[in-house]
Amino acid sequence: MSDASSESPASENDSSSDAEVVDAELVDAEAADNKEGTDSPFSTDGGDEPAEPTNNPSSEEVLSDMVTSLEEVTAQRDEYLDLARRVQAEFENYRRRVDGQRVEQAQRAAESLVVELLPVLDACESALAHGSEDVAPIQGTLLGILHKQGLAKLDEVDVLFDPTVHEAVLTEEGDDSEPTVVEVLRSGYSWHSRVVRPAMVKVRG
Repeated sequence: MSDASSESPASENDSSSDAEVVDAELVDAEAADNKEGTDSPFSTDGGDEPAEPTNNPSSEEVLSDMVTSLEEVTAQRDEYLDLARRVQAEFENYRRRVDGQRVEQAQRAAESLVVELLPVLDACESALAHGSEDVAPIQGTLLGILHKQGLAKLDEVDVLFDPTVHEAVLTEEGDDSEPTVVEVLRSGYSWHSRVVRPAMVKVRG
């Protein structure tokens, strides 16, 4: 009996120590929970509900922004279309100008060849004037080929004198009120309506 009574105070002391340890752990756990609640980004004033967002754009503002963006895109589109049309027009003008220059250069090159052939035509014409009919086929063939390419003979008489077409080397008095071509001394020629050599003529008046 004495042994049981002697061990009793020790058991009570151990129970009190265990209770104090449990209470301390509970206090620490509550403190940790309070700290986590305070640091949470979703809590306001110690609560657990998330904060509501502020400054949200209204539907009218969103629609206004969309209209503004559409107007800007439309303006850029019109600007690009106008630029494309201008570039296309400039290219068409450039192409026409280059084509015209190419044709003109080809005509000038052919014109140089025609000018070189004019003395041959003059020789044929002089031979025919002296009765050499053998050159007539040669002259006719050459004139026919050159005529198809754009050559025209200037040898009309009884027409008004034109200094752009005629070269007056002889004149005679007459009753004509205006100078008139009465004789062609040497034929003139034009190439694609451009006079390459005026006709030498006798003028009356």
